[in-house]
Amino acid sequence: MSNSFIRTTMLAQEPPPPGEKGAGAWIRRNLIATPKDVVLTLLAVTFLAWALPHAFNWLFVQAVWTGSDRTFCATTVQGGVQPDGWSGACWAFIGAKFDQIIYGGYTLDQRWRPTLVGILFILLLVPMLIPSVPRKGLNAVLLFIVLPIVSFVLLYGGFGLEIVETPRWGGLMVTLVLSFVGIAVSFPLGIILALGRRSHMPVIRMVSTIFIEVVRGVPLITVLFMASVMLPLFLPAGWTVDKLVRAIVGVSLFASAYMAEVIRGGLQAIPKGQFEGADSLGLGYWQKMRLIILPQAIKLVIPGIVNTCIGMFKDTSLVSIISMYDLLGIVRFFFTDANWATAVTPLSGLIFAGFTFWLFCFGMSRYSAFMERHLDTGHKR
Repeated sequence: MSNSFIRTTMLAQEPPPPGEKGAGAWIRRNLIATPKDVVLTLLAVTFLAWALPHAFNWLFVQAVWTGSDRTFCATTVQGGVQPDGWSGACWAFIGAKFDQIIYGGYTLDQRWRPTLVGILFILLLVPMLIPSVPRKGLNAVLLFIVLPIVSFVLLYGGFGLEIVETPRWGGLMVTLVLSFVGIAVSFPLGIILALGRRSHMPVIRMVSTIFIEVVRGVPLITVLFMASVMLPLFLPAGWTVDKLVRAIVGVSLFASAYMAEVIRGGLQAIPKGQFEGADSLGLGYWQKMRLIILPQAIKLVIPGIVNTCIGMFKDTSLVSIISMYDLLGIVRFFFTDANWATAVTPLSGLIFAGFTFWLFCFGMSRYSAFMERHLDTGHKR
């Protein structure tokens, strides 16, 4: 009889070979794995070696950071000022217009009000985004119900506060108001439309499908134009709707149609057994959706949801078509200021606006990746 031995403990995990980790291994895998990779890497490095010093020099080294008018950005040539010669970016223009870029034409002595709204928004948003913070229900009520009411009173006025009409709003404040309200409204409305399109009731399914297909079939500019110009024609005489409210409604409805299709994709990805299991437990339709189906579906389509939110955040710049000045719109408006009418002013302003949009969009993208890792139920944590 042969002796046998059964191991009672697992062998310790061996470290990877020395050549399979570290910076050298990453370079070999990603940059020089094949001859084609070597050629592309050399071309990219050559281009970056040429472009980055020039860009850094223009953006920072030769840039003008302070000044009160266009002459501070001019290049001195032979003892005189050459109007069309510029040494670098004119960040003095951004500094001079920074308050208007943030607040638009909001009353100067009342700007503490949007500042307070921004602080309240951050204080409520941060704990909402951190999974380990408790009392998410109360936090959601404060963020999505209480804060909008308080913000409207603070921003618009009333209850003893000076009235600041919405045409005087502008800049980053309008961009954030449009995007936050649009996201907050389009997400639940998109869920309802997605469920409606999958409904077994023909009328609800038909209405949801028609709304989604019609809205997705026209550009956002058309929706905003209709909300701003055509809608008042259908209202009774003497009735009017604030232009900002019309823009918010247009953006929200437009985004909800795209959000609905993203969520519907998540619903279709749920195995049939999940629906049957919920039915076998005796759960009603809304219990089944709220407790079983929607949590799984939304987790599957987090990238699509965030992509829709990012697109909506950037599309707020289209409100300039209805004479509203968001971040990009007000930067472009200041290009006409004769005191800053220079060859370099538009490029400096557009770079600043683009970088601001990128910061917000990159933040949303990174948070999306964090939530995917946090909610991942697979072996890779």
